[in-house]
Amino acid sequence: MRLGAVAGHFGKDVDRALLKLGALIESASRDGLEFLVLPDACLGGYISDLLSPDTDELPPALAIDGPELRAVSAMAGDMTICIGYTELCDGLRYNAAACVTGDGVIGNHRKVHQPMNESLAYASGDSFAAFDTPVGRIGMLIDYDKTFPESARTLALSGARIIAALSAWPASVTDRAARMSQDRQSRLFDLYDSARAAENQVVLVSSNQTGIHGGLRFLGQAKVVGPGGDILARTGSKGGMAVADLDVDLEIGRARKVLRHLEERQVDTYRGLLDRNES
Repeated sequence: MRLGAVAGHFGKDVDRALLKLGALIESASRDGLEFLVLPDACLGGYISDLLSPDTDELPPALAIDGPELRAVSAMAGDMTICIGYTELCDGLRYNAAACVTGDGVIGNHRKVHQPMNESLAYASGDSFAAFDTPVGRIGMLIDYDKTFPESARTLALSGARIIAALSAWPASVTDRAARMSQDRQSRLFDLYDSARAAENQVVLVSSNQTGIHGGLRFLGQAKVVGPGGDILARTGSKGGMAVADLDVDLEIGRARKVLRHLEERQVDTYRGLLDRNES
């Protein structure tokens, strides 16, 4: 299977984003990609400030059955594509990701974990669920979700073989580094990608925004990670696409041949995970 993860800049102009996506998806299709993960907030952009979001200047909110996602679905054709957007449902706004094929939307995820003051702009999702797609069973995470091992583990336990991690992940907003390579969030972004893949022995496909939006400078660093935590393909901090060819089931089977992390858990010893109190 040929899998790809995009690093790219997408702002509030949805029509412009759709034009850009048309060319990008057409190119990916010509190159034989079967699975493509686009950044979080790809349709409509992300908030411009995590410390103090301007609630009067939020990204446009879209319906899951609206014309924008239908347009992406029409572009997808035989590909399976994960894309980030702001979802409007019952008067609430969610930082969301949809999985689409030429047949329409086949999966949706609302970001659960919210850093800093993101909750002023978005409502929080309340679940993690894997689902079946033409490329196998997958699950989706958004941004800060992947900081929490329980998120990816829940998806793996529900059968996900591939995890799509869509991000609008910025450099540190509280401890800026002179160089991106020295940035704490840059290091953590890569660390979480490899750790979530290795600890669950799954393939992880990680996208991200690039460039500057308001007070945020996005990292890029899109990548495909194998089930041993090895980075198979990656981009830098600028726009691009990380592409890898691999037999997902073969590689997962190889990773789980001797050590089987999901099966060898000692769940009776983990009771403290349900306790919200800090130690």
